[in-house]
Amino acid sequence: MMMPSEMNSRVGHVSAYVPSGCVAVTAMADKGNVLVRGEADGQSTSDSTADGAVALKSEMKGSPMDSGEDFDMLDSVDDEDEDPPPLEDAGGGEKEMKREEGAREADGKSSDVTDDSPARAEEWLDVLGNGHLKKKVLEAGNGPDSKPQKGQNVKIFLKMSLSDGTVVEEEPCLSFTLGDGDVIQALDLTVLLMEMNEKAIVHTDAKYAYGGLGSTAPAVPPTSPLILELQLLEATDAPDLELLSPQDKIRLAGQKRERGNTYYQRGDYTFAVNSYGIALQITESSSKVDVSPQEEEELLDMKVKCLNNIAAAQLKLDHYDAALRSCVSVLVHQPDNIKALFRKGKVLALQGEYAEAIKILKRALKLEPSNKTIHAELSKLVKKHSEQRDMEQAMYKKMLGNPSSSTLQKHKAKSSWSFSWKWLFGATAVAIGGVALSVVIAARN
Repeated sequence: MMMPSEMNSRVGHVSAYVPSGCVAVTAMADKGNVLVRGEADGQSTSDSTADGAVALKSEMKGSPMDSGEDFDMLDSVDDEDEDPPPLEDAGGGEKEMKREEGAREADGKSSDVTDDSPARAEEWLDVLGNGHLKKKVLEAGNGPDSKPQKGQNVKIFLKMSLSDGTVVEEEPCLSFTLGDGDVIQALDLTVLLMEMNEKAIVHTDAKYAYGGLGSTAPAVPPTSPLILELQLLEATDAPDLELLSPQDKIRLAGQKRERGNTYYQRGDYTFAVNSYGIALQITESSSKVDVSPQEEEELLDMKVKCLNNIAAAQLKLDHYDAALRSCVSVLVHQPDNIKALFRKGKVLALQGEYAEAIKILKRALKLEPSNKTIHAELSKLVKKHSEQRDMEQAMYKKMLGNPSSSTLQKHKAKSSWSFSWKWLFGATAVAIGGVALSVVIAARN
């Protein structure tokens, strides 16, 4: 099922891999757009964010966490080898006869539209089959073989308008990675179907644009459908991560992570996991260039931030096992990471492991005694743990059964009789002993 991609990033930051003259999409969120507050990485205990990933390169396909958790990633349309066939019958001989009759009636006049004519490009293509995303070719491109591939860096001309014709954004040379979620979903899905140099117009529902929240930059009201005028200018392979310098890796991973933050703040947690996963893959990629100890530390720091962000998003998606694995991965590198300890405690509590969760949170509180969030969570867990123990005790009593009043009375009567019998036996023994002692004394005398 297609998840809504509600992008809220400001276009205008130039990427390190974009030639002069083109604008690269980065993930710097406009603060005015943040309508759903996330957990900021700079704040105590939680990150401004959150498994999954879209291929950066062929060797980077698959789940970044190998967690086994299924996440709905950005749905895409497979590349097509041919343009959509013309809307005509697929009949045999009858179709031929009708064509011949039509030709005779036309008396040698040429038809305005033929099978191979560009008229085919003027038909609207329902991209997803639901009527909410349509594409129409205005000018054909260089052929089906020139279509871009998922994971490539593309450059497009973009003119974005509201349904009333108001232009809200225009970029003569916009650059982004196709399929990475760097742009609104409508662009990711339709550019994938375009030929090189093709000009097209796209009508998209708000679901595949800025959704119910809208955007302030560009200025798009909530639930607004959009009209996109596009031209595919260039498509190139993504840079080889092994050949990137550590600083370029950190910069690229940071852009993907910021894009994930934007999704997280808007409540699109699945897309947030996707973007964080791509950033994580960049930090974990091998390198064929020299890396200094300081650069290794910086890459590790970015990796830990991505893992913490992924865990936060996975918690929002109720993927507790995956979130727990993400926290454990952080603690392998940084055993005293407060955020990872806090989230691990939360996951364990949500799984009903109150005793272990309390133990983890006490450890986090010991590392940061002034943290009010940990204090509050720990107090809540202690109360829940106490309630759980009371419920367990009540359940055990119910399983064993409560003794009846008649049984208690019989037990009391039996205890009373047992006490009386013991007293009588003792008194008799004392009396017999006294008589025997008297006889012995008398015998001696």
